Amino acid sequence: MDLNLSRTRESLALDVIRRLRRSGHQAYLVGGCVRDRLLGILPKDYDVSTDARPEQLTRYFPRAELVGAHFGVILVRQESDVHVEVATFRSEGAYSDGRRPDEVRFVTDPALDAQRRDFTINGLMEDPLTGAILDFVNGRADLDAKIVRAIGNPTLRFSEDHLRMLRAVRFAARLNFSIDSATFAAIQQEARFICRISAERIRDEIVRILTEGDARRGFELLDAAGLLTHVLPQVKAFQGVAQPPEYHPEGDVWTHVLIMLQNLQRPSPTLALGVLLHDVGKPPTFRIADRIRFDGHAEVGAQMAKKILSGMKFSNEDVDRVTSLVANHMRFKDVRQMRLSTLKRFLCLPHFDEHLELHRLDCLASNGYTDSYEYVQGKLSEMDSEELRPAPLIGGRDLIDAGFKPGPGFGLALEAVATAQLEGEIHTREEALAVARSVLEQTPGTCSSS
Repeated sequence: MDLNLSRTRESLALDVIRRLRRSGHQAYLVGGCVRDRLLGILPKDYDVSTDARPEQLTRYFPRAELVGAHFGVILVRQESDVHVEVATFRSEGAYSDGRRPDEVRFVTDPALDAQRRDFTINGLMEDPLTGAILDFVNGRADLDAKIVRAIGNPTLRFSEDHLRMLRAVRFAARLNFSIDSATFAAIQQEARFICRISAERIRDEIVRILTEGDARRGFELLDAAGLLTHVLPQVKAFQGVAQPPEYHPEGDVWTHVLIMLQNLQRPSPTLALGVLLHDVGKPPTFRIADRIRFDGHAEVGAQMAKKILSGMKFSNEDVDRVTSLVANHMRFKDVRQMRLSTLKRFLCLPHFDEHLELHRLDCLASNGYTDSYEYVQGKLSEMDSEELRPAPLIGGRDLIDAGFKPGPGFGLALEAVATAQLEGEIHTREEALAVARSVLEQTPGTCSSS
């Protein structure tokens, strides 16, 4: 999180609180920003809770966005990325859809507002003008004890919003907290209901578990809580899938992936997803011949990853990026035998830094051999961008000017020219045309216009 951005958001939150106080209202920082400030963590966002009713909020902040009019929530924005969410104190009725309350009642007592929240560590309020902490849910004690505990009846909290089960896991992993035993038991009891949550909301929590810190523990908790089998059954299937010990002395596919997750350092979402899913094709391709084999698991895995990520409503760009990581992760074993042109094309894959880091993590989580990684690193340092991606010597226009009619052979000819150029076999336009001519003259259906 950028320090300046966090401070700018904090400043806006303080301005909002002062404005509300001048109008005679209660107003406090609330939720995650208070938790993080008490833990010495830089908050990403700042939320304000107040007794000002929705119609008053829109009057005080006429340019604010209504993000939850029914719930009394507005967004006060200073710039595109500088905003503060402001919500009226409320209590809530039953949740019939497992996501939103059927009824909300605006209240003036902050203690009632705290009781409707998810976890005690998120139920704290702070008066930033005095530093006083309002703790109606014993959140300070749980912060000190490093415990994630549901407010009130945990089964009721999770039945209100099933996503809270994933949030409990995320907070425990990110903060290195334990989950209260009654809260954890309630998650195990309610885990099957996570499937009622939209794919988009589950997606966002999974990405946060993967990228906010200690992804390994996050996935171990997902498994122990009974959530993994519902949100990612293809990953649950890693367990017990043996691997050849000469290549994977660490154990089964599940253990291998956990070690990789443990070694992630501030990963992009796509790299983290690539790590999680790179071996997703192993369970369905497992067979024992001369040894344990997973024939074609990268190709199978790429198709599986695409289906999984598309089902979770990832963007097409993210789906393509992760699918490429899965599809290409086994190619590193062949880098020393690749033709120069093949190697250069491999090194020029989009976001190759993620491919390389995935391979490094893969090696460290198995037999530890990083020879291919070091070889690729050496090649990248030897070759500049012009050598890796030389400007084309000729294009389709040149072939037309040379007397050839456009047709399917053009692509084959230009591909042959590009390969010869990457191999260092040709360097001039004339040499490129000669290569193209030899291909075109041997391609059925291609004829000269001269």
